Amino acid sequence: MLTIRQEEEKDHKKVFALTEEAFRNMEHSDHQEHFLVEKLRKSDAFIPELSLVAETESGEIAGHILFTKLKIENGSETFESLALAPVSVRPEFQNQGIGGQLILYGHSIAKELGYSSVILIGHENYYPKFGYEKTSNFGITFPFEIPEVNGMAAELIKDGLKNVKGVVKYPEEFGID
Repeated sequence: MLTIRQEEEKDHKKVFALTEEAFRNMEHSDHQEHFLVEKLRKSDAFIPELSLVAETESGEIAGHILFTKLKIENGSETFESLALAPVSVRPEFQNQGIGGQLILYGHSIAKELGYSSVILIGHENYYPKFGYEKTSNFGITFPFEIPEVNGMAAELIKDGLKNVKGVVKYPEEFGID
């Protein structure tokens, strides 16, 4: 039995260790995700309600997910969206659906908070299960080169990305310029 709840300050050290461990052996990782979470927590992009942990019955933190504010810009217009990064599940809890539960719970909270879309860079076979499709389908691009199949977006409400076109602008904490 898992409980998904908002991350609290007392969880920070555990989430740091969990995130480092979750990405330690990942091939497509810069192995800096745990530092990114720390930086984002201190940023204007941080939304406390969207930093979530999955906790076991024994109080162990099995997973963490973070959604932060980002913008989509096209010169004349700026649109609000969310970045989903990272999703971390401790290795011994992986492949049990915990990441998916965190994603879906995060989507419901984000929708309640008034957000209409989420952008991510991720595995092309995993995220479509949760409503993600290529950002190119919406006319949204990234400010750097990635394989088209790995840049994805999900609409949290019907037509959440209708008439939204442009380039993703990440918060400076992501270190992308």
